[in-house]
Amino acid sequence: MSVKHAVDVKSEIVAGGEKASKQVLITPNEGPNFAMRRFAMETGGGMPRHTNTVEHEQYVLGGKARIGIGDEIFEVKKGDVVFIPENVPHWYENIGDDVFEFLCIVPNKEDKTTILPSEPEC
Repeated sequence: MSVKHAVDVKSEIVAGGEKASKQVLITPNEGPNFAMRRFAMETGGGMPRHTNTVEHEQYVLGGKARIGIGDEIFEVKKGDVVFIPENVPHWYENIGDDVFEFLCIVPNKEDKTTILPSEPEC
């Protein structure tokens, strides 16, 4: 069992991201099946097109962003829920004036992130 306050959890810069940070709120050592992460992207920030070897379940806490998932682009805001299947290319761009924040729940499996070219190769 684990109870803590989010402000007490260390924040780290997201490798490959721009003006993006991450907190691991529930680590794989605390949750036997899933980890919970909180991402924050400052105005003008985001994450490049990439894939992960695990699925993502996300809940938007605040702000607005444009998210690319596969060949589709979505605009999301507070209260929206996002599912990204494993190995599907995706990216994020904060398009609002506030910090874009979301919770991201992932299974406790090895997760390899691969940064991709910004545009799919023909």
